[in-house]
Amino acid sequence: MDEAKPTQDVISRVAALGVVPVVEIEDVATAVPLARTLAEAGLPILEVTFRTDAAREAIERIAAELPELLVGAGTLLTRQHVVEAAEAGARFGVSPGVDAEILAEAAARGLAFIPGAVTPSEVIACLRAGARHLKFFPAGAYGGVPTLAALAGPFASAGVRFMPTGGVTPGNAADYLALAGVFAVGGTWIAPRADIAAGRWDAIAARARTAASLDGHREEDLP
Repeated sequence: MDEAKPTQDVISRVAALGVVPVVEIEDVATAVPLARTLAEAGLPILEVTFRTDAAREAIERIAAELPELLVGAGTLLTRQHVVEAAEAGARFGVSPGVDAEILAEAAARGLAFIPGAVTPSEVIACLRAGARHLKFFPAGAYGGVPTLAALAGPFASAGVRFMPTGGVTPGNAADYLALAGVFAVGGTWIAPRADIAAGRWDAIAARARTAASLDGHREEDLP
């Protein structure tokens, strides 16, 4: 699963934005209004997690209505999840772990894919599969900024970059983004499930604008 140019272009766009809203959508009717809210606030990206039955259709609607927005699929745990995400129109996929069959399916479908790794052995497994842009989850539980700073030492020369998710907050997102080994952060604080369900678009827009203004985006650092 070498990161070929089309998928690398997607990863570069993720890095340029720097912050990925990670969302759970329970009602597909909220999908497009949420995506529009984020785009209009200057953050035209979101990761729809496969934690609800509405995830696939939510991605389909967003991809159809807002093709310029970078919609991804998260919590991809099986090959079938990858198939469904790609067929729905997801531009990138994210998993909390690493699995060779899932990576192979993503590569076969041309889906930019960010597998998860939190230990040196898992990072090496991702490298062996050709993946260099990795999710670090749950970031807070696995040592946060100090751990990622330490992992940069042995893996920076191999081009490994991380997207920490889980425990990333408005108070520490900039600290993560300041690390050379981090290409983006994933955050649930921007559009919490309760706010999506209630249609609190103004509150979500305000948090998205703040997130979009965070310093530390390093598209130029990507290999």
